[in-house]
Amino acid sequence: MEHDWQPSASIATLRERARLLARVRAFFAERDVLEVETPVLGHGGSSDPHLASLSLEASTPGGRERLWLQTSPEFHMKRLLAADSGPIFQLARSFRDGEVGRRHNLEFTMLEWYRPGFTLSALIDETQALIRHVLERDPGPCRQRRYRELFRTQLGFDPFTVSLATLRQTAEHETGMTLDDAERDACLDALMAFVIEPHLGHEGLEVVVDYPASQAALARRHSDPEDGAIVAARFEVYWQGVELANGYDELTDAEEQAARFVEDNRERQRLGHSEVDTDVRLVAALEAGMPAGSGVALGLDRLIQLALGKASVAEVMAFATPRC
Repeated sequence: MEHDWQPSASIATLRERARLLARVRAFFAERDVLEVETPVLGHGGSSDPHLASLSLEASTPGGRERLWLQTSPEFHMKRLLAADSGPIFQLARSFRDGEVGRRHNLEFTMLEWYRPGFTLSALIDETQALIRHVLERDPGPCRQRRYRELFRTQLGFDPFTVSLATLRQTAEHETGMTLDDAERDACLDALMAFVIEPHLGHEGLEVVVDYPASQAALARRHSDPEDGAIVAARFEVYWQGVELANGYDELTDAEEQAARFVEDNRERQRLGHSEVDTDVRLVAALEAGMPAGSGVALGLDRLIQLALGKASVAEVMAFATPRC
Protein backbone atom coordinates (compact mmCIF):
# COMPACT_ATOMS: atom_id res chain seq x y z
CA MET A 1 0.00 0.00 0.00
CA GLU A 2 1.38 3.41 -0.97
CA HIS A 3 1.30 5.94 1.84
CA ASP A 4 0.58 9.61 1.14
CA TRP A 5 3.41 11.00 3.27
CA GLN A 6 3.76 14.43 1.77
CA PRO A 7 2.43 17.55 3.55
CA SER A 8 -0.97 18.90 2.59
CA ALA A 9 0.46 22.45 2.37
CA SER A 10 3.41 23.49 0.24
CA ILE A 11 6.60 24.55 2.01
CA ALA A 12 6.16 28.04 0.52
CA THR A 13 2.69 28.23 2.09
CA LEU A 14 4.03 27.06 5.45
CA ARG A 15 6.57 29.87 5.34
CA GLU A 16 3.74 32.32 4.73
CA ARG A 17 1.77 30.75 7.57
CA ALA A 18 4.74 31.25 9.92
CA ARG A 19 4.99 34.90 8.85
CA LEU A 20 1.28 35.46 9.58
CA LEU A 21 1.59 33.77 12.98
CA ALA A 22 4.38 36.24 13.76
CA ARG A 23 2.01 39.08 12.80
CA VAL A 24 -0.59 37.73 15.24
CA ARG A 25 1.97 37.67 18.05
CA ALA A 26 3.14 41.18 17.18
CA PHE A 27 -0.47 42.43 17.27
CA PHE A 28 -0.89 41.28 20.86
CA ALA A 29 2.62 42.28 21.94
CA GLU A 30 1.82 45.86 20.93
CA ARG A 31 -1.25 45.71 23.18
CA ASP A 32 0.56 44.12 26.13
CA VAL A 33 -1.56 40.94 26.01
CA LEU A 34 0.27 37.96 27.53
CA GLU A 35 0.75 34.82 25.42
CA VAL A 36 -0.04 31.65 27.40
CA GLU A 37 0.04 27.90 26.80
CA THR A 38 -2.49 25.58 28.42
CA PRO A 39 -2.97 21.78 28.23
CA VAL A 40 -4.65 20.10 25.28
CA LEU A 41 -5.89 17.51 27.80
CA GLY A 42 -8.37 18.27 30.57
CA HIS A 43 -10.64 16.50 33.04
CA GLY A 44 -13.71 18.12 31.49
CA GLY A 45 -15.01 18.10 27.93
CA SER A 46 -17.11 20.62 26.06
CA SER A 47 -20.72 20.20 27.09
CA ASP A 48 -21.93 22.04 23.97
CA PRO A 49 -24.51 19.60 22.52
CA HIS A 50 -23.35 20.45 18.99
CA LEU A 51 -19.66 19.68 19.57
CA ALA A 52 -18.18 16.18 19.74
CA SER A 53 -15.24 15.94 22.13
CA LEU A 54 -12.50 13.33 21.80
CA SER A 55 -11.30 11.51 24.92
CA LEU A 56 -8.64 9.01 25.91
CA GLU A 57 -7.63 6.80 28.83
CA ALA A 58 -4.40 7.78 30.57
CA SER A 59 -2.33 6.69 33.57
CA THR A 60 -2.23 9.57 36.07
CA PRO A 61 -1.33 9.95 39.75
CA GLY A 62 -5.01 9.23 40.39
CA GLY A 63 -4.89 5.97 38.42
CA ARG A 64 -6.44 5.29 35.04
CA GLU A 65 -8.55 8.30 34.13
CA ARG A 66 -10.51 9.57 31.17
CA LEU A 67 -9.08 12.82 29.85
CA TRP A 68 -10.58 15.06 27.18
CA LEU A 69 -8.84 16.65 24.21
CA GLN A 70 -9.97 20.26 24.44
CA THR A 71 -12.33 21.66 21.79
CA SER A 72 -10.91 25.08 22.71
CA PRO A 73 -8.60 26.39 25.46
CA GLU A 74 -11.48 28.29 27.06
CA PHE A 75 -11.78 26.47 30.39
CA HIS A 76 -8.07 26.57 31.20
CA MET A 77 -7.72 30.20 30.11
CA LYS A 78 -10.61 31.25 32.34
CA ARG A 79 -8.85 29.61 35.27
CA LEU A 80 -5.84 31.82 34.49
CA LEU A 81 -8.09 34.88 34.42
CA ALA A 82 -9.42 33.93 37.86
CA ALA A 83 -5.79 33.76 39.02
CA ASP A 84 -5.32 37.42 37.96
CA SER A 85 -3.42 36.80 34.73
CA GLY A 86 -4.78 39.97 33.14
CA PRO A 87 -5.39 40.00 29.35
CA ILE A 88 -4.19 36.79 27.68
CA PHE A 89 -4.10 35.12 24.26
CA GLN A 90 -3.21 31.68 22.96
CA LEU A 91 -2.53 29.89 19.68
CA ALA A 92 -4.04 26.60 20.81
CA ARG A 93 -4.24 23.14 19.29
CA SER A 94 -7.91 22.18 19.49
CA PHE A 95 -9.84 19.02 18.59
CA ARG A 96 -13.40 18.30 17.43
CA ASP A 97 -14.52 14.85 16.35
CA GLY A 98 -16.15 14.41 12.95
CA GLU A 99 -15.24 17.87 11.66
CA VAL A 100 -13.40 17.36 8.38
CA GLY A 101 -14.04 19.41 5.26
CA ARG A 102 -13.03 22.46 3.28
CA ARG A 103 -13.22 24.66 6.39
CA HIS A 104 -12.78 22.03 9.11
CA ASN A 105 -10.17 19.61 10.42
CA LEU A 106 -10.18 17.25 13.42
CA GLU A 107 -7.17 19.10 14.83
CA PHE A 108 -6.85 22.81 14.21
CA THR A 109 -5.41 26.06 15.56
CA MET A 110 -7.67 28.27 17.62
CA LEU A 111 -6.65 31.83 18.37
CA GLU A 112 -8.39 32.70 21.62
CA TRP A 113 -8.01 35.81 23.73
CA TYR A 114 -9.62 37.38 26.78
CA ARG A 115 -9.90 41.02 27.78
CA PRO A 116 -10.87 41.69 31.41
CA GLY A 117 -12.82 44.94 31.60
CA PHE A 118 -13.63 45.01 27.87
CA THR A 119 -17.20 45.48 26.72
CA LEU A 120 -18.43 43.30 23.87
CA SER A 121 -18.32 46.37 21.61
CA ALA A 122 -14.65 47.00 22.45
CA LEU A 123 -13.80 43.39 21.69
CA ILE A 124 -15.64 43.55 18.34
CA ASP A 125 -13.45 46.53 17.43
CA GLU A 126 -10.28 44.67 18.42
CA THR A 127 -11.35 41.51 16.58
CA GLN A 128 -11.88 43.33 13.32
CA ALA A 129 -8.54 45.11 13.80
CA LEU A 130 -6.80 41.73 14.22
CA ILE A 131 -8.50 40.33 11.10
CA ARG A 132 -7.41 43.34 9.04
CA HIS A 133 -3.87 43.01 10.44
CA VAL A 134 -3.59 39.36 9.37
CA LEU A 135 -5.27 39.80 5.98
CA GLU A 136 -2.84 42.64 5.17
CA ARG A 137 -5.48 44.27 3.02
CA ASP A 138 -8.74 46.12 3.52
CA PRO A 139 -11.63 43.62 3.67
CA GLY A 140 -14.10 46.49 3.44
CA PRO A 141 -16.22 48.27 6.05
CA CYS A 142 -17.49 46.53 9.17
CA ARG A 143 -21.26 46.22 9.40
CA GLN A 144 -23.17 44.98 12.46
CA ARG A 145 -26.34 42.90 11.98
CA ARG A 146 -28.85 41.58 14.49
CA TYR A 147 -29.63 37.85 14.32
CA ARG A 148 -33.38 38.56 14.17
CA GLU A 149 -32.87 41.12 11.41
CA LEU A 150 -31.09 38.57 9.20
CA PHE A 151 -33.96 36.07 9.45
CA ARG A 152 -36.59 38.73 8.88
CA THR A 153 -34.78 40.08 5.82
CA GLN A 154 -33.82 36.80 4.16
CA LEU A 155 -36.58 34.43 5.30
CA GLY A 156 -39.47 36.72 6.16
CA PHE A 157 -40.07 35.70 9.78
CA ASP A 158 -38.88 36.45 13.30
CA PRO A 159 -36.83 33.46 14.52
CA PHE A 160 -37.84 34.14 18.12
CA THR A 161 -41.60 34.06 17.57
CA VAL A 162 -42.23 31.86 14.50
CA SER A 163 -44.02 28.59 15.26
CA LEU A 164 -41.92 25.42 15.39
CA ALA A 165 -44.07 23.87 12.64
CA THR A 166 -43.41 26.78 10.27
CA LEU A 167 -39.74 26.80 11.21
CA ARG A 168 -39.36 23.09 10.43
CA GLN A 169 -41.23 23.41 7.16
CA THR A 170 -39.09 26.37 6.06
CA ALA A 171 -35.85 24.69 7.10
CA GLU A 172 -36.71 21.51 5.19
CA HIS A 173 -37.67 23.48 2.09
CA GLU A 174 -34.59 25.70 2.14
CA THR A 175 -31.98 23.08 3.04
CA GLY A 176 -33.36 19.81 1.67
CA MET A 177 -32.81 18.22 5.09
CA THR A 178 -35.32 16.05 6.93
CA LEU A 179 -36.18 17.92 10.12
CA ASP A 180 -39.51 16.41 11.19
CA ASP A 181 -38.44 15.98 14.82
CA ALA A 182 -35.87 18.77 15.00
CA GLU A 183 -36.02 21.34 17.80
CA ARG A 184 -35.89 25.10 17.25
CA ASP A 185 -32.14 25.53 17.51
CA ALA A 186 -31.42 22.71 15.06
CA CYS A 187 -33.74 24.34 12.50
CA LEU A 188 -32.29 27.80 13.11
CA ASP A 189 -28.73 26.47 12.82
CA ALA A 190 -29.54 24.76 9.52
CA LEU A 191 -31.06 27.93 8.09
CA MET A 192 -28.18 30.03 9.35
CA ALA A 193 -25.58 27.69 7.85
CA PHE A 194 -27.19 27.00 4.49
CA VAL A 195 -29.23 30.12 3.74
CA ILE A 196 -27.85 33.12 5.63
CA GLU A 197 -24.13 32.59 6.25
CA PRO A 198 -23.14 32.16 2.56
CA HIS A 199 -24.33 35.74 1.91
CA LEU A 200 -22.50 37.35 4.81
CA GLY A 201 -19.32 39.36 4.53
CA HIS A 202 -19.08 39.86 0.77
CA GLU A 203 -18.98 43.65 0.93
CA GLY A 204 -16.87 43.87 4.07
CA LEU A 205 -16.77 42.31 7.52
CA GLU A 206 -20.17 41.49 9.01
CA VAL A 207 -20.74 41.05 12.72
CA VAL A 208 -23.87 39.22 13.87
CA VAL A 209 -25.10 39.98 17.41
CA ASP A 210 -27.96 39.14 19.79
CA TYR A 211 -28.30 35.41 19.22
CA PRO A 212 -31.14 33.39 20.82
CA ALA A 213 -30.72 32.90 24.58
CA SER A 214 -30.64 29.12 24.00
CA GLN A 215 -27.41 29.66 22.03
CA ALA A 216 -25.62 31.61 24.75
CA ALA A 217 -23.10 28.80 25.49
CA LEU A 218 -20.76 30.46 28.04
CA ALA A 219 -21.95 34.02 27.41
CA ARG A 220 -24.07 36.28 29.58
CA ARG A 221 -27.68 36.94 28.59
CA HIS A 222 -29.46 40.29 28.39
CA SER A 223 -32.79 41.78 27.29
CA ASP A 224 -33.42 42.77 23.69
CA PRO A 225 -34.51 46.43 23.86
CA GLU A 226 -36.98 45.76 21.04
CA ASP A 227 -39.37 43.64 23.12
CA GLY A 228 -37.57 42.42 26.23
CA ALA A 229 -36.77 38.98 24.79
CA ILE A 230 -33.72 37.43 26.45
CA VAL A 231 -30.79 37.17 24.02
CA ALA A 232 -27.19 35.98 24.21
CA ALA A 233 -24.48 38.60 24.66
CA ARG A 234 -22.29 37.18 21.91
CA PHE A 235 -21.16 37.96 18.38
CA GLU A 236 -19.83 36.18 15.31
CA VAL A 237 -17.70 37.72 12.56
CA TYR A 238 -18.03 36.74 8.88
CA TRP A 239 -16.02 37.50 5.77
CA GLN A 240 -16.54 36.06 2.30
CA GLY A 241 -19.32 33.81 3.62
CA VAL A 242 -16.99 32.26 6.21
CA GLU A 243 -17.48 32.39 9.98
CA LEU A 244 -14.18 33.51 11.48
CA ALA A 245 -14.74 34.40 15.13
CA ASN A 246 -17.17 33.85 17.99
CA GLY A 247 -17.06 36.22 20.98
CA TYR A 248 -18.83 36.41 24.34
CA ASP A 249 -19.50 38.82 27.16
CA GLU A 250 -18.20 36.11 29.45
CA LEU A 251 -20.33 34.40 32.07
CA THR A 252 -18.74 34.79 35.52
CA ASP A 253 -21.49 33.33 37.73
CA ALA A 254 -20.34 29.93 39.07
CA GLU A 255 -23.84 28.74 39.97
CA GLU A 256 -25.18 29.62 36.53
CA GLN A 257 -22.18 27.93 34.88
CA ALA A 258 -22.75 24.71 36.84
CA ALA A 259 -26.44 24.77 35.91
CA ARG A 260 -25.59 25.20 32.21
CA PHE A 261 -23.25 22.21 32.34
CA VAL A 262 -26.11 20.08 33.70
CA GLU A 263 -28.56 21.52 31.16
CA ASP A 264 -26.17 20.83 28.27
CA ASN A 265 -25.62 17.22 29.32
CA ARG A 266 -29.40 16.70 29.48
CA GLU A 267 -29.64 18.04 25.93
CA ARG A 268 -26.82 15.73 24.85
CA GLN A 269 -28.75 12.80 26.29
CA ARG A 270 -31.91 13.86 24.48
CA LEU A 271 -30.02 14.05 21.19
CA GLY A 272 -28.49 10.61 21.74
CA HIS A 273 -24.98 12.00 22.31
CA SER A 274 -22.60 10.81 25.03
CA GLU A 275 -22.40 12.91 28.15
CA VAL A 276 -19.13 14.67 28.95
CA ASP A 277 -17.47 15.18 32.31
CA THR A 278 -18.12 18.57 33.90
CA ASP A 279 -15.05 20.73 34.41
CA VAL A 280 -15.40 21.22 38.17
CA ARG A 281 -12.17 23.24 38.28
CA LEU A 282 -13.70 25.89 36.01
CA VAL A 283 -16.69 26.16 38.35
CA ALA A 284 -14.30 26.48 41.31
CA ALA A 285 -12.37 29.22 39.49
CA LEU A 286 -15.58 31.16 38.90
CA GLU A 287 -16.47 30.74 42.58
CA ALA A 288 -13.07 32.23 43.46
CA GLY A 289 -13.85 35.15 41.19
CA MET A 290 -13.17 35.71 37.51
CA PRO A 291 -13.10 39.36 36.43
CA ALA A 292 -15.87 40.61 34.16
CA GLY A 293 -14.85 41.03 30.55
CA SER A 294 -15.11 39.61 27.07
CA GLY A 295 -13.37 36.87 25.11
CA VAL A 296 -13.26 35.59 21.55
CA ALA A 297 -12.22 32.45 19.69
CA LEU A 298 -11.05 32.80 16.09
CA GLY A 299 -10.43 29.94 13.63
CA LEU A 300 -6.89 30.84 12.64
CA ASP A 301 -6.57 28.26 9.87
CA ARG A 302 -9.65 29.74 8.16
CA LEU A 303 -8.28 33.26 8.43
CA ILE A 304 -4.92 32.19 7.00
CA GLN A 305 -6.74 30.30 4.23
CA LEU A 306 -8.54 33.50 3.24
CA ALA A 307 -5.43 35.65 3.64
CA LEU A 308 -3.47 33.41 1.25
CA GLY A 309 -6.34 32.77 -1.18
CA LYS A 310 -6.44 28.99 -0.67
CA ALA A 311 -9.43 26.75 -1.37
CA SER A 312 -9.36 24.82 1.92
CA VAL A 313 -7.82 24.82 5.37
CA ALA A 314 -5.89 21.67 4.43
CA GLU A 315 -3.81 23.81 2.06
CA VAL A 316 -2.49 25.89 4.97
CA MET A 317 -1.82 22.98 7.37
CA ALA A 318 1.34 20.85 7.31
CA PHE A 319 -0.56 17.57 7.67
CA ALA A 320 -4.34 17.83 7.57
CA THR A 321 -6.63 14.88 8.25
CA PRO A 322 -6.25 12.18 6.89
CA ARG A 323 -2.56 12.80 6.04
CA CYS A 324 -1.71 13.01 9.73
